[in-house]
Amino acid sequence: MNAGRLPAGAGLLARSALAALVIAAVSACGVQVPTDPGRTLDRVRSERVLRVGATHAPPRVVATDPEGEPSGPEAELAQRYAAHLGARVEWTTDSEAALVEDLSDGEVDLVVAGLDATSPWAADVGLTRPYAESTDPGGQTRQHVLAVPAGENALLSDLERWLDAAEGAS
Repeated sequence: MNAGRLPAGAGLLARSALAALVIAAVSACGVQVPTDPGRTLDRVRSERVLRVGATHAPPRVVATDPEGEPSGPEAELAQRYAAHLGARVEWTTDSEAALVEDLSDGEVDLVVAGLDATSPWAADVGLTRPYAESTDPGGQTRQHVLAVPAGENALLSDLERWLDAAEGAS
């Protein structure tokens, strides 16, 4: 006999009900998950400008003139992602280190720099999961990523969903 005990499965039901209540309470407060503390994704959509930092990293990014538009697969990805957001690209061309600082300072929204999953900047920025692979001249496989400001998870999530769905993202 189960005197004083709950029926089998009642604990799971109670935890599920509690989880549903917590989710409903958080949603009622207007909290969105994922979120952008700096509201980057909302700003890009409202201002219709995606500020992209690019550094010369052939063949992924070719940025030869600070006044010109970068080219290459990652520059094209940035253009297509901006179009997805209903925005135009505003380019900044600089070194990787300067662009990482620009991400931290909120001066750029996305960096295309031929980065890979082993980037030394991983602790300072938000990196997408790898969206493409290539083989470098030494025969090593490189998993390519893009960078967004650290903590801007709504932007990062939207970009990753778009990369997953984009044909020819490499």
